[in-house]
Parts: sequence; C-alpha cells; structure tokens
Amino acid sequence: MSVIEGASSHPAAAEKLFSYQDSPSKLLPPFKEFYIHINIIFIGHQPIHTTPEGLQWQATSRISRISLKRCIPKELSSSSNVSKILRFHKSGYSHSQIVKKLQYHKTVVTACLRDGSPYYFDFVVIGSGVAGLRYALEVAKHGTVAVVTKAEPHESNTNYAQGGVSAVLCPLDSIESHMQDTIIAGAYLCDEETVRVVCTEGPDRIRELIAMGASFDHGEDGNLHLAREGGHSHHRIVHAADMTGREIERALLNAVVNDPNISVFEHHFAIDLLTSQDGPNTVCHGADILNTETKEVLRFISKVTLLASGGAGHIYPSTTNPPVATGDGIAMAHRAQAVISNMEFVQFHPTALADEGLPSVPSKMRENAFLITEAVRGDGGILYNLDMERFMPLYDERAELAPRDVVARSIDDQLKKRNEKYVLLDISHKPRDKILSHFPNIAAECLQYGLDITSQPIPVVPAAHYMCGGVRAGLQGETNVEGLYVAGEVACTGLHGANRLASNSLLEALVFARRAVQPSIDHMKSSNFDGYAADYWERPTVPMSLGNNVLGKIIRRTSDVRKELQSIMWDYVGIVRSTTRLTTAEQRIGELELEWEAYLFQQGWGPTMVGLEACEMRNLFCCAKLVVSSALARHESRGLHYTTDFPDLEESKRIPTIIFPGPPLNNTWSSRQVHKQQMC
Repeated sequence: MSVIEGASSHPAAAEKLFSYQDSPSKLLPPFKEFYIHINIIFIGHQPIHTTPEGLQWQATSRISRISLKRCIPKELSSSSNVSKILRFHKSGYSHSQIVKKLQYHKTVVTACLRDGSPYYFDFVVIGSGVAGLRYALEVAKHGTVAVVTKAEPHESNTNYAQGGVSAVLCPLDSIESHMQDTIIAGAYLCDEETVRVVCTEGPDRIRELIAMGASFDHGEDGNLHLAREGGHSHHRIVHAADMTGREIERALLNAVVNDPNISVFEHHFAIDLLTSQDGPNTVCHGADILNTETKEVLRFISKVTLLASGGAGHIYPSTTNPPVATGDGIAMAHRAQAVISNMEFVQFHPTALADEGLPSVPSKMRENAFLITEAVRGDGGILYNLDMERFMPLYDERAELAPRDVVARSIDDQLKKRNEKYVLLDISHKPRDKILSHFPNIAAECLQYGLDITSQPIPVVPAAHYMCGGVRAGLQGETNVEGLYVAGEVACTGLHGANRLASNSLLEALVFARRAVQPSIDHMKSSNFDGYAADYWERPTVPMSLGNNVLGKIIRRTSDVRKELQSIMWDYVGIVRSTTRLTTAEQRIGELELEWEAYLFQQGWGPTMVGLEACEMRNLFCCAKLVVSSALARHESRGLHYTTDFPDLEESKRIPTIIFPGPPLNNTWSSRQVHKQQMC
C-alpha cells in the first residue's frame, strides 16, 4: 500500500484533491482521475479481467430465481422475486421473536444453496446493523436483496449502542450548533459539507425510525426525552433508556422479516469481493461467502454491493465491539483496490466496565467489554481516581463533558501516573429512580457482580470502541470501486474527522444508508454484467481434506496469534503513541503475520483455502497494518491520534490520511484475493 498524508508523494495533487474546502461529492470526478494516476505509479498491475458480452442480467436473474424457488416450501415461495426465505405477516415482533423466526428458517437457506451454482441478487448487503438493514429496506422496493450477516442478524455494533442518536429536535437547538460541536470534537478534520448533510438530514431519519415502530423515551411533557453527552452543547440525544441500539435493531429487523424482497443469510461470512477491470476502473460484482455452519463456499453475484460490516475493534484485546467486529469489510475493500482513509483515528471509549474493580469478578473473560455509556457522564456522572479525587478539571475545562479523546487520555494518564488499573465513575448522587430509569441495563449488569450503581461508583477503564477511518466514501456512500457502496462504521465519510462526537455514529449510518439508495438503484438499472461469467473467478476452497486434527491445530495456533497481535496493538498503538513504538509494532506485526502464514502452509494449507478463523485473522492483520501505517504518516497530534514525538496540532497537516491500493502481493496468503483471475 502507499500512504499519502500531508506533504508526501505528489503533494500538490494531494492538496488539490483532498482539500477540505471541497466536498466528497465534488471530489469524485478528479478523485477517479487521480486514482488512475496513482494506480500507474504505485500499483502497476494489468487489468484483472475484462467483462465478456452475453445475455443481459435480467434474463440470468430470472433463471436463477426459478431454480431457487424449486427448493422452497410452497408457503415460502409466493413471491415472484427471489424467494423470501424469511417471510412473515405478523407485525410487532419482539426482539426474541424475530431471532427465533430467523433461526427457524435458516435450514431452508442452507438446503437451497448446496448445488454450488452462483446466486443472483440485484443488491447484496454485507452486514445487518442499522446501516445495512435501513439500506436493504429501501432498495428492496426496486429489486431483490440478500442481507449477509456473520452471526445472528441482531449481532452487530448497533445492538450494543447504548447512548442514542444525536439529532436537532429541540427548538432551542440548531443545525449550526450540532455542526460546530461535531467539527470541534473532530479536531477540525471533518468535511464541512458532510457534516452539514448529516446534521440537516438527521431529524428526518429519526422520524422515519419512529414511523417504522422504534420506541424512544419521552419526557413528562410528552415530547421525546433528549439527553446530553460529552462534546454536545445541547440536549439532542434521542434514546431508549440505555439500550437504544437494540431498539433500533428490533424495529428494523421487524420490517426486514416482513419484506418479501429481502432474504437474510445468517452465519454467512463474506470472504472477498468479486471484481473485474473495466479499463482503468475496478468494478464490483458481488462476493464469495462462506456458510460457517455447513462449511460451504457460496458465490453471490449482484449488480450492487453495500458494505455495512462495521469496524475492527478486535485488533485490540479490550473492545466494546461484539466478536464479529474483525475489520472484514475494510480488509476486503482494501484487497479489492478501494481507497482507505484516516485509519489512525481509533476511538477508545473512556468508560468500559473494569471487571477487576467489581465486588465479584466475572467467572470468565468477556468476549467484549461492557460499555458504560457516555450518557452517564452527560447525566452528571463524575470521574474519580481510587483516592476519590476528581481529576477531569485538571485536564480540560469541560471536565467530564469533554470529548472522548480528551477523557480517554486523561484516564490513561491517571492510570499510568498512579500505577492503577481503573478509575471510578460515580452517578450515585443522582436520585435512585432516575438512575434506574435512565440506565436499567447498566444497573442490572453491575448488580450481577454485587455493585449497586445507585450507591456505589462504577469501576471503568478505556477500551477500543470505534474506527473513525475506513473505506473512503463520497456524499452518497460511493467508493472508487464501481458498484461498491459503504455505510456505517466501515466507511470514512468525513463526518467524524479525527474524533467521533458521541451518538453521531448511528446518525451517520442512517443518513448514508439512505443517501446510497438512489445511486445504487441507478447503477443497478444500468448494469449489463453477464451473470454467466460468474465461474471465471477462482473458487475458494474449504480445507476439510486436512482433517479435524490438523484443522484443530490451525485454529488453536490462529487463536494464539490473534491474542499476540492484539497485545502488540495495545502496547504500541494505543491511546498514546510514539514513532519508536509504532515502528516496533510495524516490524513485529509483519514478522508475526509471516510466521503465521508459514505455519499454515506447513500444515498443508493451500493458496485458495479459506476458513472463518483464518479469514478473520488475515483481516485483523490487514486492519492493524493500515492503522499503524496511517499513524506513522501523521506527524502531529490531532484528535484520537496522540504521539509524543509530535505533541502539537499542525494546521498544515489538517488533511486526511489516504491509503491507495498497492501492488498485489500474491506471495502472501493474507493479502491475496483468492478469486483474482483473468476473465476472457
């Protein structure tokens, strides 16, 4: 890969292209032209393949639909489109009812996809969080949709979002104020037009959710209860107690299971995007998907692909992200020649529950850290060290309401200076009934371990939380890869800049999922890719021939390597960084990756073999390297990226970090697209 940041290679062109006086939408035409130039200099690869002429897509799609419907029971095949695997007529399901219905019908999906032939959809959505589901519901009005999700559909970062969604819904608030708060929190690296679009369109996206059945908290006056969080100058956080993400996910899943044009494929892992070369342009045609239950590789051909796969929190050992957040979308897009941006800006949430400080320590290690929402501090929570000394006023005049990067660094400094493992967050001075009504989920979790938050402080510690960087997107979620769109945490839209403002993530996901709809429909209607060319790509293979004993050894070794990578990232690429530590991380990660690959091939692993654990591991390696490369390229401290070698903010460095695709590295399995073949 090649990294451009500040005055690096081709500084004049970079400055012209990525000036924040221009918007992402304005940048796209010169962006594409410049991308070609960079390809010639840094990539130098021949076109992957050309698209042959043949039957139009629609004819192919109809044939596929007929063959698919043969294996669907009559009660599930009444739609004239791709059979609705998950079709129900009752509305108002609870979260658990939706999950049960999805589980009930997954055997039908498995039975239908066992003949190995490609499957065709107008739209493939990778990810089932708020961005993927909201997009799917809109494009389903215009074609068939496959929602591919790695675990159960509800298992996403959306489901774990406690705080809420920020939007200007109070007469005393304003779009300009929300914009200003966002830009200040983002250390002035935000794209102003993107910020304006999101803040302006946000209120309508909230109203749409309410119309779809999402239930948010209301005050005594009957209006929406608006909370306030760190970095916000007004009360503008719409929430459902401290389980907002779960409520949004419930409402969206309820709508999805009632839509006859959407098929949900749970326990299906996206391996790689399928791309072709149209002159200098890369075009996406779908993805290869691993059914993690049957261990079969499926080929999904689509006219449009949306990546809504979330972030990469599990490059760190302690993260609030669910286990599925292994950076799959970012890594896939990078391998498919997409441009990546701002990966150095990893947000550490200041207040994850510190299990070591609980009266009764959990019996087993959590897969992900339990989040103590920003709203606790927004509601008056105070941070203390273990001597019950309030410390935030020493670091920032906004104290506990400072942006997350400031609070996380302050806590980190306290822990290092005092050689302690956690600090305390106290909300117990508030009325008991208000604490329990505002934070029932947190109260219940802590009470399991003997801690009553209405009378005792909560032990907290920072944990990796959110990727502000990702796949570079324009104002409509478009990428430099034709037919590939992104929304949610996987995308870098320019909204967050160097640090995400609290509760702006769900807002961004809703806005960009909606904005990506019309260009996706337009691309779908204009697509003339011949679906019968689907077999020209090399097929990934599942390594069952290696035997259970060997596969078990590979999985155990991969688990150890994963922990070692996470340890390197925590120790050397954490909240406070230095050039020496980043360079050490870069070297150790590279060595670890090569050692792991060597082990795989010593065990008989082949170049086209794929497995869930191995594919996750290569994606984690990819994202970790992207973070380190970006961090080394930024010679200043801005927002979430703080380095002791360049502790000051430099105005001349106020441009994004851009990672262009590098030469294909076919000598390493981790960086190789298993499908990349000439098409003729």
